[in-house]
Amino acid sequence: MSAFEIGGWSDEDADKKGVFDLIEGVGGRLLLGILALGLFCYTTWRLIQAFREGRKAKAGTKKGGKVIRYLFSAIVYLLLALYATKRFFGNGDKGGGDNTQSTVSELMSKPFGDWLVGLLGLALAITGIYQIYYGMSEKYRKHVQDLSLRSTASRNLLRAGKIGYVARGIVWLMLAWLLFKASFQSDSGEAGDTGKAFRFLETAWFGSYLLGALGIGLLCYGVFNFIRARFERF
Repeated sequence: MSAFEIGGWSDEDADKKGVFDLIEGVGGRLLLGILALGLFCYTTWRLIQAFREGRKAKAGTKKGGKVIRYLFSAIVYLLLALYATKRFFGNGDKGGGDNTQSTVSELMSKPFGDWLVGLLGLALAITGIYQIYYGMSEKYRKHVQDLSLRSTASRNLLRAGKIGYVARGIVWLMLAWLLFKASFQSDSGEAGDTGKAFRFLETAWFGSYLLGALGIGLLCYGVFNFIRARFERF
C-alpha cells in the first residue's frame, strides 16, 4: 500500500505505528486486544521451544544454536506484544518516533558502544542470510509435508514459503545495514526500524517496485504461516 500510495498511504506509514494504525482502523481496539494476546501466546511458545532445546543441548543430543534463535524471536515478539497492549489501552506511540534510534543512541553512550551496535548488526545480518538460505534450500519442506495437503496445495505452499522466507531475510539484512552505517559513522540517526528500512529501499532505482515486491513476499510469508497454523499438528 505504501509503495504505490494505495488509499493515500506513503512510505512514512510503512512502520510499526502504521501497521497498528491500519489494524486499529479495520478492527478497532478489539482486534488490537486479540492481536496482543496472540503475540503473548507466540512469545510463550518460543520460550517453551527455547527451554526444550536447552534441555536437549545440556543432554548433549543437540547444539545450542536454536536456543539463541528462539530466545531472540521471543524478545522481538514480546516487544510487539507490549506495544500492541499499550495501543489497546490508549497509551501507544500515536506521534511516531523511532525507538530503534533511541536504543542505539543509548548503546553508543556505553564503552565500546560503536562495537556493540556493529555486533548487533552482524547478528541481524547472520539472521537475514540464514532466512534466505532456509528459504532457498527449502529446509522448511518438512513442515509442509507433515500437513498432508493435496499435491497442488502443497506445491503452492512451498512457493509461498520460499518467497516469504527470502523476503523476511531481506528485511533483516536491511536492518543490519542501517545498524552498520550507524556503527561506522558513530551516528545513531543512521539506525532505524523497518519503516526506515522500507524508506531506504524506496529511494533505490525502481524503489517503489522493489518495495511492492517485498510487500508481496511478506504477504506470502503470512499466508504460509496462516496455513501452517491451521493444519500443523503440534
